[in-house]
This record gives sequence, C-alpha cells and structure tokens, in this order.
Amino acid sequence: MTYAVDFNTVSTVGLESSPVAEALAGLRANEARYFKNKYDHTFTVVPASEAEKTIAWINRILSEERGLVIASPVLEATEFQVENIKMAYVFYESGLSINVMYALDDGGKRAVGFKLSDGMEIPDELGAFKFARQKSKLAGTIRGSYFVIKNDY
Repeated sequence: MTYAVDFNTVSTVGLESSPVAEALAGLRANEARYFKNKYDHTFTVVPASEAEKTIAWINRILSEERGLVIASPVLEATEFQVENIKMAYVFYESGLSINVMYALDDGGKRAVGFKLSDGMEIPDELGAFKFARQKSKLAGTIRGSYFVIKNDY
C-alpha cells in the first residue's frame, strides 16, 4: 500500500513497530517537506515487501562501497527521480533512515546519507562515521552523516 507522507500532520503509519516511531515519522515528514518545497514532489513510501528492488540496490551500494550490512529490519522504502537525480530512501525499524542520491549524468554527485531519529543510538555498523546534528521542527534533533559513492550502480 502506497502512503503519501503528510508533513502537515505527522503520522506513524507504517512505522508503528519502531521504538522511536514518533521521531522516525518526524524524520520521514521532514524529508517529505524538503522534496515538496524544493521539487514539488509528493514523497510516497511503500512497505518493505513491495520495495525489494530498491532495498537490494541500496544494500548493494552499502556492501560494495563500505562493506556495510544494516542489522535492523526495513519498514518502508521509496524510489523516485527529481530532475536528473535518482533518489532512494529506506526507513528502518531502529529509527535509521538511509538515502541514496544518484545523479544520472556522468560526473554528477552521488552519495549515501544516514539520518538517525531522535532518541536512537548510533548502530554498531555505523560506528566509524561522524554524525552532525541538525534541528527540525518535525523531527527534533536529527543526526546525519554521508559518504560519496565511487562506483557505478
């Protein structure tokens, strides 16, 4: 079931099993607001069971670029294109959100971003990353980090 994320009325729909469901919903809404304001794109997500291809693509990038395997179960994911950038997001039960920004033009920017919901600990598998803090009206304090993608996917 596709869910259009409403950033005016934050909802935990699809995220209820997360111990930080409210904060993760706020983080998801924060992303929805960004894409609506910057690209006039409606941010929609689907349950993990309907996004196997997107999840596999992100897992491949994490594994091949940095040897990362995320332990937490995936709750939701989305994949879309804005301008000439392929975007993919995965929301995990732990409160982690991972996104891939993949420019379709040769030489364009390509990166993986990690965002931690307010109230969650840094997962062991991401312990090598430094996280910067940002404040969000929708999500409280978001901690984020990223790495640049070097190969083609």
